[in-house]
Amino acid sequence: QVQLVESGGGSVQPGGSLRLSCAASGTIQRINSMAWHRQAPGKQRELVAAIASRGTTNYAESVKGRFTISRENGKNTVYLQMNSLKPEDTAVYYCNLGQFTGNYWGQGTQVTVSS
Repeated sequence: QVQLVESGGGSVQPGGSLRLSCAASGTIQRINSMAWHRQAPGKQRELVAAIASRGTTNYAESVKGRFTISRENGKNTVYLQMNSLKPEDTAVYYCNLGQFTGNYWGQGTQVTVSS
């Protein structure tokens, strides 16, 4: 089994920054990718950013140039640096890990961008 624990969410004014962290533990073997998704009220969950095992990244168009995903392999930890935050970035952010045994999700962390 795999456990994912997110941290770093909170409230920030437009234009501010937050850094999310997700620490994976448990039976971790041959990770394919780690990613951040988000779900705003009344909307479907969407991919924000992903990083593959070899370091390739991809981002939602809405966050390109503002968000950066990175991974600390030795600690099985993934980060999401979020800059120039906008009110439309308000959502619950979920960490995701994909490996050969399956797809795993964290419990989510709230990010609120408001003046």
